[in-house]
Amino acid sequence: MGSQIDLYPEYTGTSFTAILHHQPITDPRAVYDQVKREYESQFNVEVSAPLGFDNTFAMLVRGEDARRFNLKTISDAARYTTKWQAGFGHDFVVRPDGYPGFSKTYGIQFAGVNEMSLDLTYQALASRQVDMIAGNSTDGRIAALDLVQLTDDRHYFPPYEGVFLTRKDTLTRVTILGGILQKLSGTLPTEEMRKLNFEVDGAKRDKKNVVREWLIKKRLVQ
Repeated sequence: MGSQIDLYPEYTGTSFTAILHHQPITDPRAVYDQVKREYESQFNVEVSAPLGFDNTFAMLVRGEDARRFNLKTISDAARYTTKWQAGFGHDFVVRPDGYPGFSKTYGIQFAGVNEMSLDLTYQALASRQVDMIAGNSTDGRIAALDLVQLTDDRHYFPPYEGVFLTRKDTLTRVTILGGILQKLSGTLPTEEMRKLNFEVDGAKRDKKNVVREWLIKKRLVQ
């Protein structure tokens, strides 16, 4: 991390695969424990307790389809995908923890797979151009567009829990910081992060105001 910054937010899955170069695994606790241990030993960096949200891949279908076919899990949807069009961002198509392994794990075949900008996939699903997309689990448009995230019942996708990474010498120098980070532990579940993201991306509200309201609600500031 060098000495240019003191802390920054990160996802455990990103640290595990992109920084530490491990193959993806799906156990959130195992990923967190290994990231925490290796960041301390290799970089002298402290990994905070998870903030509460997991921004992993989210396999999404229209709410009307989920209700009509009683779709709750990805395995439920696999029975219908041979007649469905999929819409995936480039990242999901090429990543080792993306489409190749996903389709193999669930035995899924689509009538067609359309590669498009991730940002466009949400509207494509809502407007019936495609029938399933791979979004982000904290995206505010999931609820706004009446989309449903299917449960990853075979535990394919690795966890991407939000944490803070902080230099050890910073925690020693700024003694109050460790307690503040501890107070944030588990305060921001995925559903709540979706709502906050929608306030910014959907309702176009100022980020500072959205964050301050959340801090007041959680009694983290007065």
